[in-house]
Amino acid sequence: MNNEQDTSPNQTDVYINKDKQKRLQRYGWIITLGGLLFGIDTGATNGSLSFMSKPDQLNLNASDEGLVTSGITLGAAFGAVIGGKLSDYFGRKKVLMYSAWIFILGTLGCTFAPNALVMILCRFLLGLAVGAESVISPVFLAELSTPEIRGKFVNHHELMIVSGQLLSYIINALFGVMLGSYRGIWRYMLAVGLIPEILLLFGIHKVPESPRWLVTKHQNDQALSVLEKIRNNKEDAKAEIVRIKQSLALSSKQKKATFKDLKIPWIRRLILIGIGLGVMQQAIGINIIMFYGTTVLSNAGFSHSAALIANISNGVISTLATIASIHLMGKIDRRKMVITAICGTTITMLTISILSVVLIKSPIFPYVMLLLMAIFLMFFQGGVSPIVWVLLSEIFPQSIRGMAMGIATFFLWLSNFLVGYIFPILLTNIGFSNTFIVFTILNIFSLFYAIKFIPETRGKSLEELQSCFQNRHINRSSDK
Repeated sequence: MNNEQDTSPNQTDVYINKDKQKRLQRYGWIITLGGLLFGIDTGATNGSLSFMSKPDQLNLNASDEGLVTSGITLGAAFGAVIGGKLSDYFGRKKVLMYSAWIFILGTLGCTFAPNALVMILCRFLLGLAVGAESVISPVFLAELSTPEIRGKFVNHHELMIVSGQLLSYIINALFGVMLGSYRGIWRYMLAVGLIPEILLLFGIHKVPESPRWLVTKHQNDQALSVLEKIRNNKEDAKAEIVRIKQSLALSSKQKKATFKDLKIPWIRRLILIGIGLGVMQQAIGINIIMFYGTTVLSNAGFSHSAALIANISNGVISTLATIASIHLMGKIDRRKMVITAICGTTITMLTISILSVVLIKSPIFPYVMLLLMAIFLMFFQGGVSPIVWVLLSEIFPQSIRGMAMGIATFFLWLSNFLVGYIFPILLTNIGFSNTFIVFTILNIFSLFYAIKFIPETRGKSLEELQSCFQNRHINRSSDK
């Protein structure tokens, strides 16, 4: 009898903790539906572009194709800045809900676009939602999670992005191969995005507001109520509220960071690191594959239908590599993962440059190219892309998080736009091999940046990181 009385409370605690963990995971998956839309909308033209470009459809010329493809990333650059600032004022939850509405309107506009101009404008509108989501979701996830699971939790966002791109590739391949002769098939390819957009719109109502944001608005009781639902016990929730208050008090002693007063050394350094992370991520050249995978494979020697099908493998590899990174992130330092991965992408880019000259007339080259693209994706999605998003969600303190994320992701998306717009121009003017040499050089620059500037954040709370940055003692490498 005594034994039962002794163990029963512990068993009850275990059940409560499991329920709270499931609740936290459920909130996370709802928030990351935005990441799924991110992936679907950025990957939508990788396969559908050739169909909408036909003379009896939108009759797109080369310039139009570039703007349709990269217009979403230009919109995302502005959406990142606007979304970050709005989320500081109105909260993460509310701005994410507004973004869901913009996703829906943008997708409807693209689906029924009568001409190139309307399509480009609606892609830009979608970009505003993508950019806002790319800022808000990682921060929202980081602020709901604990230091022990934060890396994996935030990385779910990256998993949903690549899953969305994979879903888009599969849909485009199925529709393109089976119904490619059907007039206007590209409209159905784009319309599929409405399903997760509606799910996000309704699902976000079930998610509580960020407790850290609530504390900044002096809604401490609500913040405590949220934490009590997703932490092990009330004591942990109360202790976290105390840490958040201490962190905000420390921030309040510093001059408030705005666009006018970035002369504060630690704030300037953080934002410059964030900008560098965003530019580095895109300069490596991931969107050569994610935006133009079908085009690259066609140039390598595949037929258009075969390229559509083969492009699915890029989405599969991206998803599997991201899943692997989720498991590795809690075991390996962020900094080591990024540097190792960039070494891999650099070598792969250089190999593509060389073999595209040596094997260009060989019948095996299309398959070699497909293999090299898969290797590149394994390195990038397994060690660069997810880590960059996690680092951006971790390095900025609460007082500047929304603004700083907005600035950093603005440059990330601007770099994304430039890569997406310039790649087909380079391909046309300097050729296949030389284009990849350009991106090999950019990979080398990215590697130097990673070695010199990327901090180590694994295992540190957001409040500890803020204190480290303010005192200029952030470690460049883990001492564990």
